[in-house]
Amino acid sequence: METRRTFVQSAAAALSTQIFTGNVRGANNRIAAAFIGMGKMGRDNLRYAMRQPNLEAVAVCDVYSRNLNWAVELSKNKARPVHDFREILADKSIDAVCIATPDHWHAYMTVEACKAGKDVYVEKPVSVTIDEATKMVEAARKYNRVVQAGTMQRSAMHFQKAVELVRSGELGKITFVRTWNYEHQGEDGIGNPPDSDPPKGLNWDMWLGPAPQRLYNPNRFGVDPADKYFSRFRWFWDYAGGMMTDWGVHLLDIVQWAFNEAMPTSVTASGRKFYLQDNRETPDTLQVTYEYPGFIAVYENRDANEQSMFDRGYGILFHADRGTLFVDRREVRLISEKGSTLMSWKMDYTSGGNFEHWANFLDCMRTRQRPASDIEKCRRSTTACHLGNIALRSRQRVDFDAERWTIAQTEAAKYASREYRSPWKLEV
Repeated sequence: METRRTFVQSAAAALSTQIFTGNVRGANNRIAAAFIGMGKMGRDNLRYAMRQPNLEAVAVCDVYSRNLNWAVELSKNKARPVHDFREILADKSIDAVCIATPDHWHAYMTVEACKAGKDVYVEKPVSVTIDEATKMVEAARKYNRVVQAGTMQRSAMHFQKAVELVRSGELGKITFVRTWNYEHQGEDGIGNPPDSDPPKGLNWDMWLGPAPQRLYNPNRFGVDPADKYFSRFRWFWDYAGGMMTDWGVHLLDIVQWAFNEAMPTSVTASGRKFYLQDNRETPDTLQVTYEYPGFIAVYENRDANEQSMFDRGYGILFHADRGTLFVDRREVRLISEKGSTLMSWKMDYTSGGNFEHWANFLDCMRTRQRPASDIEKCRRSTTACHLGNIALRSRQRVDFDAERWTIAQTEAAKYASREYRSPWKLEV
């Protein structure tokens, strides 16, 4: 029987085996890394990367001068500023790129970076469509590149041990898994600003890139003078998939990992904007039900009420006949089922896995092994999220064939791909 003590001991052992050696390309060689997309997440990645041994941040890139200037300052003025990412891809002295742009750029930049012979750390979700993610995997394999996705929880020790506990069978038969994001926003949400001219220093056409041509709107871009929130592009279908892909990918990624990278066979979804009165396109209330071989999982999001299990705004619950396992970035908790011989326990943690995830990426650059969040793994979790949105937008039950990677319903399947705006073409 898995107890709190054995959990702690095995967790410590796992941590000791994953400590980064610092020998990426040899003791005297340094990885030359460039960072594309210098918003809040991009700068966070820069911070974690700069703490790694044998890495040098040689360039930072953004189409918005404010973010670019902040990134240069963050690098202690060591990284050169670049406005066009193609300059970075053409630079043969750069070994690796971090892509933390809005989601609609992830696939194109990753594929082109692979073609340019660079290893890639790309933020989640890895794509805006299912087909894009498939091409990213094809590019990584064709050009023999290490491509790490930003689902960094896979590098956090307590998530690793939670997955191990699920797989051990100690919880018993798991038939239901719940994942969620709950919060209570003001009804005005992000507001309804009118279309306008882009701010000084922003190349709006380049920001749009392969996405459809649109007039600039502050919420599509998300200018925040105080830099308090992440960009709001994720609430518009042209660039992202709302909370389903922004946060759902983190949660479902752990679920599918725990079940040996399982994929759903069918998906249903309900939701829309019931509460918020802003100009976002993605729903403020959403429930997606996934049928997997052997169990059901749900993802829920609501913006009008934050009450949840353990007073947590997000989390994962594995419900089994012997007990329930809860995990988030702060803790792992086991709740014994009535009549079970399992003992209830709780352990607190502080690491979300970002530093360890970067260490894993650099180590795999040296060994040429596939990283913790290899692009194929995140393709699977990202696809699950896309299937949730496809079920919602098509208003159909979606049946998915994981062997052929196809959707059975013709009307729903049209959401699996998108056209790129000229001159951008996604070609492996």
